[in-house]
Amino acid sequence: MGMILPTKTEVFFDAADIIVSKTDLKGRITYANKTFCDIAGYTSQELMGQPHSILRHPDMPRSVFKLLWDTIGRGQEVFAYVKNITKAGDFYWVFAHVTPSFDAEKRILGYHSNRRVPDRRVLASAIIPLYAEILAEERRHVNGKEALARGFQFMTDFIGSKSMSYDELIFSL
Repeated sequence: MGMILPTKTEVFFDAADIIVSKTDLKGRITYANKTFCDIAGYTSQELMGQPHSILRHPDMPRSVFKLLWDTIGRGQEVFAYVKNITKAGDFYWVFAHVTPSFDAEKRILGYHSNRRVPDRRVLASAIIPLYAEILAEERRHVNGKEALARGFQFMTDFIGSKSMSYDELIFSL
């Protein structure tokens, strides 16, 4: 699938709706519920086997995804605010809860994500300005590895300045 050009149109979904997806260990989609398909604008068939990053909006700092993948890769759950892009280029914000799925021997089989309507006040007052700052830091560096490292350090320093863990910060907003 080619590059999708972002629009300025936001898509909203009902507070009762939950967007659900599952991925394999590489982040390829293995399950997408109807809500996910409807909001993202894809059919289930179009999504199967695609990298979950098909939804990555260019406004999202790579550092946030590094934190997410590092956390679930350790077998821990993570909560994150994420701006996604639809097939049409529109965007939608979610509050994601991502958990590893384990087999009987406690090995990670894949990942499960439930996404709900985010708190608009938190988005406006904290998340959107913070993500813009992290993204600006990432974009100050031409080298991709350096950009990710600097953006991640900026985010880590910001969280550290609040004297709380990432999870504590997310739930304190």
